[in-house]
Amino acid sequence: MAISLSVVLLLAIVLVVLIRSGSIKPGPAIVAMLFGFFLASTGMAPSINRFLDSIAKTINQITF
Repeated sequence: MAISLSVVLLLAIVLVVLIRSGSIKPGPAIVAMLFGFFLASTGMAPSINRFLDSIAKTINQITF
């Protein structure tokens, strides 16, 4: 739960920055958000969650 909330917050910040800088217009941003929302309710959602979890675990294991 904490990881997904962090990812949502990070993506929301990136989206706001892109809209404010003019890199993406509000219309395409809304379409992208709706796509993500409806994608989350499909059968692909568990696979996407597993993929993102594996990426988060891999990043967490990196030591400097």
